[in-house]
Amino acid sequence: MSNRVLILGMGGTFGTAAARAFRAAGWHVDRYHRGTDMAIAARGTRWIVNAMSPPNYHDWAGQIPEITTQVLAAAKTSGASVMVPGNVYVYGREPGPWGADTPHHPCTRKGRIRAEMEGRYRDAAESDERSIVFLRAGDFIQPDAPQTLLNRVVLRDLKKGRITAMGKPDAAHVWADLEDLTQIAVSLASSADQVPGFLDIGFPGTNFSPRDLAEEIGRQLVREIQIKPFPWWMLRLASPVWELGRELTEMRYLYDMSHSIDGARFAELFPDFTPKTLDRVVFEHLYLRGMRVPDGNSTSTQTRRWAEARSTVSAMGSSGVGQNTPEAITARSREGST
Repeated sequence: MSNRVLILGMGGTFGTAAARAFRAAGWHVDRYHRGTDMAIAARGTRWIVNAMSPPNYHDWAGQIPEITTQVLAAAKTSGASVMVPGNVYVYGREPGPWGADTPHHPCTRKGRIRAEMEGRYRDAAESDERSIVFLRAGDFIQPDAPQTLLNRVVLRDLKKGRITAMGKPDAAHVWADLEDLTQIAVSLASSADQVPGFLDIGFPGTNFSPRDLAEEIGRQLVREIQIKPFPWWMLRLASPVWELGRELTEMRYLYDMSHSIDGARFAELFPDFTPKTLDRVVFEHLYLRGMRVPDGNSTSTQTRRWAEARSTVSAMGSSGVGQNTPEAITARSREGST
């Protein structure tokens, strides 16, 4: 069986991390170049990983359906299975935790576009008897990725002793560490295509509020960390002429409401995997910024282990995913799938 994967959007945050994870696991990674024939690019591949977004978030309504059409056509022609990093926009303000059985009631334009896109993938999986996997997660985090929201906005003024809250300070938000998430993607790729169907996997990730984050940073640095509100008013003023400002403003509700992803199904599939904890996430981000935790504020074992992990930030760590055999994952993933 082929071990080739075609990654769409490999220059983006998820695409870069996915390429790194697949290569580390011994896969042959092909990069799709926007504007070329996707069906030709997909020849001989086992998986198409669709991490491609409209450039600069422009024209979601026009480009997302077009990308979806291209992916489905390329998958049908090549026989490849499809994996898509899903988000939580489709749930709107539905009470959580959010899972595969949670109704899709999007409350934003982007959420409606994503819900329509997911419906097309689900229909294709049923009609074409194709394996299509949605790996659903919250906002991405990765210490060495400056474009993530956590690095670009929330921790921007950390060296000044403050973080930025995108919403209510006590509203818990779901975050997905990309090293964790892409290891799961690789593990699923090894077996999830053995039985056709639509598989919606929610990655529980790491849940924390701005206050939780400030307190953990303060604990590790032994100093008080202030919380300042994000200046949404500036985006509102700029949104008539700045498209990205409109996109961000539309999703503001996600930062004002506590939410989480139901991890029960994930735990069944990957019983030996534990997503990174908040203290680990904070330590890694501090380490990459050169903000060392005082020696007396963490056990020597923790400090040594985390420092070693960050010294080779691009290396894939050991998380227990490999303990799941392809047969076991396939059996668990299809059991009770919707």
